[in-house]
Amino acid sequence: MSHDLILKGGRVIDPSQNHDGVLDVAFTDGKVSGFGKDLKGGSDTEIRDVSGYIVSPGLIDLHTHVYWGGTSLGIDADEFCRLSGVTTSVDTGSAGPGNWAGFRKHVIEKSQARILAYLHVSHAGIYGFDHRVMVGESGDLRMMNPIDAVEVADKNRDLIVGIKVRVGLHASGSSGAVPLNIALQVAEEVGMPLMCHIDHPPPSYEEVIGMLRPGDVLTHAFRPFPNSPATVQGTVKPEVLAARKRGVLFDIGHGKGSFSFKTTRAMLANGFMPDTISSDVHKLCIDGPAFDQVTTMSKFLCMGVKLNDVIAASTLNAGMALKRPEYGSLKVGSLGDATIITVKEGKFDYVDVVGEHLIGNQKIVSEGVVLKGKWWHPKRSKKFAPAKG
Repeated sequence: MSHDLILKGGRVIDPSQNHDGVLDVAFTDGKVSGFGKDLKGGSDTEIRDVSGYIVSPGLIDLHTHVYWGGTSLGIDADEFCRLSGVTTSVDTGSAGPGNWAGFRKHVIEKSQARILAYLHVSHAGIYGFDHRVMVGESGDLRMMNPIDAVEVADKNRDLIVGIKVRVGLHASGSSGAVPLNIALQVAEEVGMPLMCHIDHPPPSYEEVIGMLRPGDVLTHAFRPFPNSPATVQGTVKPEVLAARKRGVLFDIGHGKGSFSFKTTRAMLANGFMPDTISSDVHKLCIDGPAFDQVTTMSKFLCMGVKLNDVIAASTLNAGMALKRPEYGSLKVGSLGDATIITVKEGKFDYVDVVGEHLIGNQKIVSEGVVLKGKWWHPKRSKKFAPAKG
């Protein structure tokens, strides 16, 4: 078989196949077409020598905000994805049923990077998130639009993977968990999972996870006090353990205010790894403290999580949360996405959302991206100069 592109000689870490070792990965017509040693190409095959580098399935950032120009918190998806090694950016509720059409037409369909989305149950999505204006869209129940949300989600199943809602003091004010109840009805009606944001109480962490169903995602899962999943004694709250047991998924969603080293140390010490690692990158945190996906992943690596598990939380597990197993895998026939990374050694200063600093000795760096079966990189580089087969 003649392949379009072959990555030669890299250390391939693919948790979907329990593989960690040196081999080649090939791509044809936007799909993975080969996975093995010494893959041969034809005269037109592009060869990239990635020996000495790590090849993973294309990174999935399960929590981003990329409705650039349509919401004040949106960033440019292509620029972010190319630089941070992300091949699939999952927008989590930037758009609701009232402005979804613009998001689809003006951003998603024009983007090179893959964009999937959770549709907000609020009519205009997250419309009041900015430096000077901060209005929680779930605080006014008149903004809840379940009927149109069902219609829009049903007609856009190619891109919409679930329903989003934000609850907490800043997001829902005195409405508490009522928007979550409405969103759950929408998710049930369309047969999709739900992603729920949580910030300061009310409602409490325990109340929120008690309402979530198997396959639903709690994002900002390792947030600091108040509404932390850990007790003051450093144990995991029993309600959290019960929710995981019944199939609720826990996502990081770092962002501006939702990731704490203290909480993470407690959760990891108790063997509670998040299901997915995501950045929650948006306009107010892209310059810190979240920065990007690989920085968020690096924080877990420096806190003792094995590299393979960090990669799994950003590939295999994310694809399963999306109910799209062809994402986050290098199995033959899967989407033709891959990320080339290195793990740098040194002293690196990381910061969480409460200002605590951690000096880590490792840093995951994105070196290159294969997107839809083609090499996709921010600049020309002699490092991976192409050759013909």
